[in-house]
Order: sequence, then C-alpha cells, then structure tokens
Amino acid sequence: MTDMMKFSVPGKPEYVGTVRMAVSCLANSVGFDVEAIEDIKVAVSEACTNAVCHRSNDSGDYEVYCELSEDRLVISVVDKAGGYDPGAYSEPHLDCPKEGGLGIYIIKALMDEVEIFTEIGIGTRIQMVKYTR
Repeated sequence: MTDMMKFSVPGKPEYVGTVRMAVSCLANSVGFDVEAIEDIKVAVSEACTNAVCHRSNDSGDYEVYCELSEDRLVISVVDKAGGYDPGAYSEPHLDCPKEGGLGIYIIKALMDEVEIFTEIGIGTRIQMVKYTR
C-alpha cells in the first residue's frame, strides 16, 4: 500500500524549512533512522531551493509530492519555472567549486535514486527515492 501526500508551496525561501520539517516527520513515521532523515532533509531543502531560485516572477508556487510505502519514500519537487537544458549541466569541480551548482550533486549523493525530468518552457520535476532498508 502506498500513501500520497501533496504540498502546494509558495515560491518563497521562507517556506523551504516548512517543507523540510514536514518531510522529516513523514520519514520518521515510516521508520527511517536519524542519519537517513538528515540526508532526506538536506536533499529536499536543495530541491526546494532550486525551485525557488530558478523560478520566473510569474511561476509562483511549486508542488512537493511524497509517496510513502513499506520500503521507500519517494519525494518529487515540481516547478513551473520554465525548465532548463540538462545538456548544459556539468558535474561541479569539488577542488574548485563555484557559487551555486552543487544542489543536484548533493541530492544525488544523499538519495538512493534521483531522476530529473525537465522541459524548456514548462518546468522541472526532481524525483528522489530513499529506501528504508
């Protein structure tokens, strides 16, 4: 059985912490340990921050979907910020990092699976999976 929760979040930085705490509570409710919950919180914060930072003035809210099942938590952050060219993204150089550009790298390092769906002119969905193990 899978339970689904959906949050519609104003595209303002002050709400990222609210989403972070809500997802933390969900992860705790299905039995993730403290370390996994911390990883989830950081990944969700990065995904939400991307949705806020890359939005256009009229893109407004973004959505956060959480699917809870026995063995995993699937979190999707969906924005309508116009998308981006995934071919233009490159892995950061960790020995000489520039400001910004680490969010996707951090998300991929902390979560078990990450998929990014983006379409220019439409928006982006970052889907993150953490297994309960």
